[in-house]
Amino acid sequence: MIQKIKPFLDDDFILENEVAKDLFHNYAKDLPIIDYHNHLPPKEIAEDRHFDNITQVWLYGDHYKWRAMRALGIEEYYITGAATDKEKFLQWAETVPYTMRNPLFHWTHMELKNYFGIDQILNKESAEYIYDSCNEKLKTAEFSAKGLLKQMNVEVVCTTDDPADELNFHQSFSEQDNHFKMLPTFRPDKAIMISKEGYRSYIESLSITAGQKIENYSELLVALKQRINDFETLGCKLSDHGLSKIFSIRTNEKELDDIFCKRLAGYSISDEESQTFMSGLMHELGKLYSEKQWTMQLHLGALRNNNDRMLRELGPDTGFDSIGDFTLAQDLSDYLNALDNEKALPKTIIYNLNPRDNEMIATMTGNFNTGAIKGKVQYGAAWWFLDQKDGMEKQLNALSNMGLLSCFIGMLTDSRSFLSFPRHEYFRRILCNLIGRDVHNGELPNDMDWLGSIVKDICYRNAKAYFNF
Repeated sequence: MIQKIKPFLDDDFILENEVAKDLFHNYAKDLPIIDYHNHLPPKEIAEDRHFDNITQVWLYGDHYKWRAMRALGIEEYYITGAATDKEKFLQWAETVPYTMRNPLFHWTHMELKNYFGIDQILNKESAEYIYDSCNEKLKTAEFSAKGLLKQMNVEVVCTTDDPADELNFHQSFSEQDNHFKMLPTFRPDKAIMISKEGYRSYIESLSITAGQKIENYSELLVALKQRINDFETLGCKLSDHGLSKIFSIRTNEKELDDIFCKRLAGYSISDEESQTFMSGLMHELGKLYSEKQWTMQLHLGALRNNNDRMLRELGPDTGFDSIGDFTLAQDLSDYLNALDNEKALPKTIIYNLNPRDNEMIATMTGNFNTGAIKGKVQYGAAWWFLDQKDGMEKQLNALSNMGLLSCFIGMLTDSRSFLSFPRHEYFRRILCNLIGRDVHNGELPNDMDWLGSIVKDICYRNAKAYFNF
């Protein structure tokens, strides 16, 4: 018997059986999107940017695509260099067929289909037509920054913002009449990573924005508290931390002040001093987040900026990061425990980049789920190199096996691209297929009202309640 081959990216893409199809099409598909962590530029949203061409909205800043192009041997001139936007697009189009089995192949064609209605495979032969077709649509109001978000039924976007940012674009957005919310997220990594180059100049910038002199550790805390209040005024409900690992070292304010003042005076500090400072400041920030009833996000396990030469030429966040193999468990436990002992542990989402840590994080969250908050400490969605089909399934399975999948707050884009929101659909299809597979195998009862309600919770309702949006 000849088996029928499914068409690529049809309406039942990824969905293996009737239960999975029912769950996706009738419960998950049309839910609004709450994107509680992304890196979209607030300026482009507030000013409702209109893009001149598909390259600007699709390839600028997208280090996922850049890494694929470099792997294929494409010159940097066509990636981040001085080539024209069309030349860059044509080089990306030639790359796409070689991304088969990489999530980029799925994302690329979902984005072309969902936004532009294009079903063709992107390759060298179709590139000119697709480039021109997309550019024509980008001229219309529906394809501005806000229009693209509206197309995907986005209800909330939480950008990632530095404490030294004046938040003027968030302020202007808040004064507009918009169909969705854009809220800032407090990301104080540059204040925490005391050993990084440029730390002293960063503290000067923070001092100016906060309107507060910063000459010692106590004044640093005052400035950060001021910025937290400023963020809260504009609706902020989350913080975020992109750290290799959490440190939990006993310290005191005098020791932290000595380290901080030594660094401000221009002296280098030891790894032990750096870790002690990071530990002390993270503890204080955790308490501040708890007071504000904010959620604290911990993105752990990235080994960043591995290529010194390219870091010098292009700067950070340009596609030269990878999975790290840091030891996380004991310090993470001690950090959460110290806050919990003071009854100051905020709602917390923990993301891991190394898949070896899946079960560790899934069990760690259960140690601190106390009180009347559903899923107070969350095992975060599959992140970065793991936000692909296999990675998502492994995260969902670890969470299911070690905790309560039904309390999960679902997916996010973690992206700099306005075209990345089909990743929510990708996640929803994978989730529905996983549950549908269990029903098909007799591992879950075929109760669609019950399962459909849980799918709605995971894809939308849990996040809305958790963040109090």
